[in-house]
Amino acid sequence: MMHPFEEFRQQRQAGNEAALDTNSLLVKRFFGLDKTAYGDGALDKKTKELLGLVCSMVLRCNDCIDYHLEQSVTLGWQQDELDEAMGVAMLVGGSIVIPHLRHAKSSLAFLFEEKA
Repeated sequence: MMHPFEEFRQQRQAGNEAALDTNSLLVKRFFGLDKTAYGDGALDKKTKELLGLVCSMVLRCNDCIDYHLEQSVTLGWQQDELDEAMGVAMLVGGSIVIPHLRHAKSSLAFLFEEKA
């Protein structure tokens, strides 16, 4: 049986392909802007992914949380660093972020197990 995170990966890939199957320059440029924004600049890619994670938790977007968690783990953020960043997200976002913290911890357990 497939882990929910693996399902997320497949759904995200298929969804992105469907979204980009368009003649809309606006859609294509928005996707391009997102890719550019998370590249190295004055802030490195690793830092930007951590910022994306915190913002995604405050905005309560589990798909966004999973995406930024995967990128963050791939780029080398450690469990204690991610926990601290998620704590900041809870402080900023309030108790409404707690269910998304639970989701994030489940996803992180999978990602770190997969990485090991």
